[in-house]
Amino acid sequence: MSHAIIIDTDPGQDDAIALLLAAASPELELLGVTTVAGNVPLALTTLNARKVMELAGRRDVPICAGADRPLDVPLVTAEHVHGDTGLNGVELPDPTLAVDSRHAVDFIIQTLREREAGTVTLCPLGPLTNIALALRRAPDIAARIRRIVLMGGGFFEGGNVTPAAEFNIYVDPRAAHEVFNSGVPITMAPLDVTHEALTTAARIEAIRALGNRVGSVVAAWMEFFERFDEEKYGQDGGPLHDPCVIAFLLQPDLFSGRVCNVRIETQSELTRGMTVIDWWGVTGLPANAQVLRHVDSDGFFALLTQRLSALQ
Repeated sequence: MSHAIIIDTDPGQDDAIALLLAAASPELELLGVTTVAGNVPLALTTLNARKVMELAGRRDVPICAGADRPLDVPLVTAEHVHGDTGLNGVELPDPTLAVDSRHAVDFIIQTLREREAGTVTLCPLGPLTNIALALRRAPDIAARIRRIVLMGGGFFEGGNVTPAAEFNIYVDPRAAHEVFNSGVPITMAPLDVTHEALTTAARIEAIRALGNRVGSVVAAWMEFFERFDEEKYGQDGGPLHDPCVIAFLLQPDLFSGRVCNVRIETQSELTRGMTVIDWWGVTGLPANAQVLRHVDSDGFFALLTQRLSALQ
């Protein structure tokens, strides 16, 4: 099944790999890349998106800068994971690809209004600030979005930035609350599923062995990115979070989960940003999200490796 998509992102090595996977997949019509502050500040996430799309050879895709801060809390970033540039591990040349003059929120609204209703999927890979702002500014677009497929949250795995909260949701919990209450169909790839997609040494070597520029860059990114989680969890490899969103669009049968009610904690000092997932249906509240729980990790990395082989 083909998908017209907008990727909203805060690159980040795993975001960058998700962008490359999308760029290499002909069944995805990549309408644009919008950037948001998250893993690093907005100037760097936008620069990184430009570098990655140039690496992918996709100069046809507009890149629009968006929100430089969350809706109502101070910005928290993650240089301790991604490095000071957000893309540590390998140095890419300064890009010549220009930033589109449109603000990310305006681009999202304009694109959804111009395209046939129900044909565009939004793929947020970072904090949900741009998506919430677009829905605030233009409530009519909610009915025009085919689906939101996002990386964020956690249930069985808990959190990765606090004991309760995953980073993307924690950075802007108010935005997440508004998006999950928008009525738009949502699929979420939480830590529970992304922690099954581990960048083991063997999987990294298979990507490096592709012998192309992209393969060597991705292998270097993975080796830098995984060091934090290997030390934290004592395992071979780290979870490759954001590419799960794109892989789900390409091969949904790789994933399993269930539809649940999901609410976002916005107030508690202890659990701010927690995704309260009613996995067992104890609240009786209506389901508002498809929550992915498991992934065929071998199939996931086979897909990723095969698609990256098509790039230079």
